[in-house]
Amino acid sequence: MRAALYHGPRDIRIEEVAIPTLNPGEVLVKVLRSGICGTDAGEWVAGPKVFPVHHRHPHSGHLGPLIPGHEFVGEIVKSHPDATLPPGTLVASGAGIWCGECRRCRQGRTNKCLRYRTLGLNVHGGMAEYVAVPSVTLRALPAGLDTDHAALAQPLAVGIHAARRAGAVTGDRVAVIGAGAIGSFVLAGLRHLGDYQIAVIDIAATREARAKRLGADITLTASDALPEELTDAFDGARPDVVIEASGAPGQLALALDLVTDGGRVEAVGIPKQKPEIDLHSMIFREITLETTLAHVCDTDLPAALRILAENPTLGQEFAEPPVGLERLGDSLDRLAAGQVEGKVLIDPTF
Repeated sequence: MRAALYHGPRDIRIEEVAIPTLNPGEVLVKVLRSGICGTDAGEWVAGPKVFPVHHRHPHSGHLGPLIPGHEFVGEIVKSHPDATLPPGTLVASGAGIWCGECRRCRQGRTNKCLRYRTLGLNVHGGMAEYVAVPSVTLRALPAGLDTDHAALAQPLAVGIHAARRAGAVTGDRVAVIGAGAIGSFVLAGLRHLGDYQIAVIDIAATREARAKRLGADITLTASDALPEELTDAFDGARPDVVIEASGAPGQLALALDLVTDGGRVEAVGIPKQKPEIDLHSMIFREITLETTLAHVCDTDLPAALRILAENPTLGQEFAEPPVGLERLGDSLDRLAAGQVEGKVLIDPTF
């Protein structure tokens, strides 16, 4: 089969490799779409940091060139006898693999499994014609869901998980900093989970307009006047919850300044440098700082698929027309340069 193998920074080669064999509980998925994200772009430009090319991964055991791709959908073409899904099923992958036995798994926090590993990050993923996948990490696509839209399920699940962990309650005023892909998926998650008044903040008018189309009540452009403008927009009140989804310098500190006393701040965007925050102020204002990572497959992936099936606008806003494996490097360059507003999709069958 044809596959994209990552060897190092700006070194992805389209190669012929063997079709994977199945272990117990696995199915063979013919990949129809595979997306890329900021982690992939970071590995392309300055890796390997996450990909276990030079150092064996402690949980997957992988060492060497890696097939990336952790956001993919496809069709099951072969199942191990003890797998839970039959051939012919169209599926979305959650990508993360958990043991089901450790303390965190028993608590339902499978994303923090002590033996967690991720397809496309720590073991071969979906930038190939076929991929072997534990069937428990897959969910069947709702009938009629567009394949391109379904390819957004995994990153949308990440946004939904972040929205859950933000801890907003009915009637809360919620501000989201950053209206890129992850911020937009957090917005979609918030809209799915509860009744909140939501303001979205960005520096780009096009992203603000998109946030409006996706359900934001208020959009604001980042400026020195933002604290006053946000308070005015919330009828004189500070937000109860602020979600920092940009990862841009200074934004986590800004989120802590914006939130009301006794409120909650969630860090979603991953900064390139260690941020400085005023812990003294946080303590005296009793601010809760929350974080989030990945998603919980059993709850967040089904929710993502429901949202995509019920709200085609989200897929229409983000899913770019798919391109072939040969365009993967060019697409990663575009993403790394900030030239992608939606989600790049690769079709390995091209």
